[in-house]
Amino acid sequence: MTVWLLLAGAIAAEVTATVALRASDGFGRPAASAVVVVGYIAAFFLLSRVLAQGLALGVAYGIWSAIGVTLVSVIGAVWFGDRLTWTQIGGIALVVAGVLALELGRAHPGGPHG
Repeated sequence: MTVWLLLAGAIAAEVTATVALRASDGFGRPAASAVVVVGYIAAFFLLSRVLAQGLALGVAYGIWSAIGVTLVSVIGAVWFGDRLTWTQIGGIALVVAGVLALELGRAHPGGPHG
């Protein structure tokens, strides 16, 4: 399994767990609470596999968190009616831009720093 598929799985598991956390109503709903626990365990396991395959920590975590916060924010707005202001949307865009800068700025094999 490629590092990118593992990272996508980690992101999906983390987003699922976070949405279930909201739905768990303070861990008062057992099914949603179980999804939270299993989802976070899966997310960190998959992220650990990504790191074991050599993706840089800052890049892996940056991508994981940027995509995660974007998806959770959109899902919160759509499913739970959370308000998403233009300032928050701009902040999300800046986070994504920062992660892109991390990825584009890393040394690549054969490049000037690799």
